[in-house]
Amino acid sequence: MTTTTAAPARARVDALDALRGFALCGILLVNIPWQIITVRMTYDAPAARLLELTVHGRFFPIFSFLFGVSFALFLDSAATRTRHPRVVLLRRLVVLGLFGLAHLQLHSGEALLPYAIVGIVILLPASWLPRPVLLALAVLALAGGVLAGGGTLLIPGLFLIGLAAVRYGVIDTLAQRRTSIAVLCGLSVAGVVPATIWQHAAPADEVAVTVAGLLGAIAYGTGLLLFLRTRAGAAVQRVLAPLGRMALTNYLTATLIAAVAGPLIGLTHSAHYGRMVLLACAVLAAQAVCSHYWLARHRYGPAEWLWRYATWLTVPRAETPRGTPSPDPLPTAR
Repeated sequence: MTTTTAAPARARVDALDALRGFALCGILLVNIPWQIITVRMTYDAPAARLLELTVHGRFFPIFSFLFGVSFALFLDSAATRTRHPRVVLLRRLVVLGLFGLAHLQLHSGEALLPYAIVGIVILLPASWLPRPVLLALAVLALAGGVLAGGGTLLIPGLFLIGLAAVRYGVIDTLAQRRTSIAVLCGLSVAGVVPATIWQHAAPADEVAVTVAGLLGAIAYGTGLLLFLRTRAGAAVQRVLAPLGRMALTNYLTATLIAAVAGPLIGLTHSAHYGRMVLLACAVLAAQAVCSHYWLARHRYGPAEWLWRYATWLTVPRAETPRGTPSPDPLPTAR
């Protein structure tokens, strides 16, 4: 690998790791019904309605935005190590797609494969665009995704917004943007209430569902970023950040655990949503403990280590001195 002169490394943003860990919690609540509850959610069920109005579509946008952020950060970091950073990034996305193909065998709604495809087709070419063009394209892509019905169609716009956030320096100055985050949080909260009422009144309207989900994601994300600045939030960050740093490992292992544990507790061919929530909480609690323990002794989670090895074709250093943060400043993908 031909290297270039190294630029100063970015400090890892713990708040983004915590935000990713927070999104992982919501994603699991959405994923379990796809994985093991074969009696699908009906909007008439009270528990299903509550999940639909508070969880569904609210956490997937956060993950997608953060993937665009991680894409840009990785590209910038790779540029300090090789003359061909986009070749390395292409290999990284291809490996992510292979993870997705394997994961698809257990989870039909998995996101790694579409993330990899959109990353190759949309993000890689967009990385050459000047900032104003990139931002305009991001807004148009997101608006188009909303009008087209949301879901995976939102991925290109959210990816591009994450990429633009890095290019405009938003991520590097996140700690200084408390006022901006508070304003955005207030606007999103004001908008999410009527949007959720609209979704409740028209549950089959894909635009209503998508708009409510996006506003909810913004409200959740900005609200968490503000909360993390408080004393109580600092304690929560210490729990969520390890989950986020090992997001790929935790995302994959949650599917394995749900596939094994679901039938044992009677979730298969059922609609026991309360039991499903308890399973999700148990999985997340176990993952939080294991992630904290693992990262106290290792630089990367197991899946993250393998992903990094396949990306660079060199063996990453696995161990880290106790009490020393990982030098890798890059957020992991979902």
